[in-house]
Amino acid sequence: MNKTNFIFVGEAGSGKSEIAINFAKYLVDLGEKPVHFFDMDMTKPLFRSRDVQRDIENLGIVFHHQEQFFDAPTIVGGVNVLLKDDSCYVVMDIGGNDIGARAIGGFAPKINKDNTIVYYVLNAYRPWSDDLNHIDGTLSSILKISHIKLDKVRMISNPNNGITTTAEEVIEGNRKMAEMIGPLLDIEFICVSDNLYDEVKDKTDIPVLPIRLYLTYEWLK
Repeated sequence: MNKTNFIFVGEAGSGKSEIAINFAKYLVDLGEKPVHFFDMDMTKPLFRSRDVQRDIENLGIVFHHQEQFFDAPTIVGGVNVLLKDDSCYVVMDIGGNDIGARAIGGFAPKINKDNTIVYYVLNAYRPWSDDLNHIDGTLSSILKISHIKLDKVRMISNPNNGITTTAEEVIEGNRKMAEMIGPLLDIEFICVSDNLYDEVKDKTDIPVLPIRLYLTYEWLK
């Protein structure tokens, strides 16, 4: 659709970093343009894209992040230049909630251009996505602080309970989310662990994106 910039936002724990990495890998596989990945997460010390920087670079993705001292907020360089460069793809992983969204507020004029999509990740199994009031409150605060226009936002369903998630939980979580969001906004696609993809793909009318878990730490196994 002539889009070159893809911004992933959502509350901490929604799974947006995993999705952003896999989406960037999908763009690499298209083989059309270089893919640049920006880790803009300034809100938490765990589950950040930079933790698997080498894995991401091995996928053929150009990785950008700013070194931090005691997690002091920092802005990654090169964003302005690449957001307006149609000869490449840009994927941005934004930190959770409105605090993380501050990282992109200064880039709003470029993000609100026609070549950009903002993906908001919803997880039916997280407390901030379990009803419309929570979703509306979180999304409204993110849009307010980032100055992103609502019509730029597309919804992603990520019914994820961790590495033990079953196909039945994926289907049920997405059904719940579709009931809540469907009357207001379309869900662009569902995310599912690649080992569950075959069980899920034919049980929904919404496109399914299989994802590999890059950020599953040893202590979670």
